[in-house]
Amino acid sequence: QVQLVESGGGSVQAGGSLRLSCAVSSYNKFFSNCMVWFRQAPGEEREVLAFYDSIGSPRHTDAGKGRFTISKDVNKKILYLDMNSLKPEDTAMYYCAADPYRCSDCIKGNCIYRGQGTQVTVSS
Repeated sequence: QVQLVESGGGSVQAGGSLRLSCAVSSYNKFFSNCMVWFRQAPGEEREVLAFYDSIGSPRHTDAGKGRFTISKDVNKKILYLDMNSLKPEDTAMYYCAADPYRCSDCIKGNCIYRGQGTQVTVSS
């Protein structure tokens, strides 16, 4: 059973930075392929920020480009999301997710495995 556990969220002032981590277990063969960071605020739609595609290349969506960076530690099996210049509108629950079987769906935010999320709150 694949498990994803996010951490690193918290409260920060506008302009600040956070590093989110996602510890991954039992996702051995294709670690970091088809893995996604997305966020969701109350009443809002899921928004994909960055992902590793089916060949393991990092990609950033328009929502995450320029301020957010996805990275990984293969040995530790940890996925990261570095977030800079945070704004109040970045306030949301942030999730990592993975799906080795349906990558095209997963990179749109619909993945078979998802963590519990970590809350990010940015104050002005």
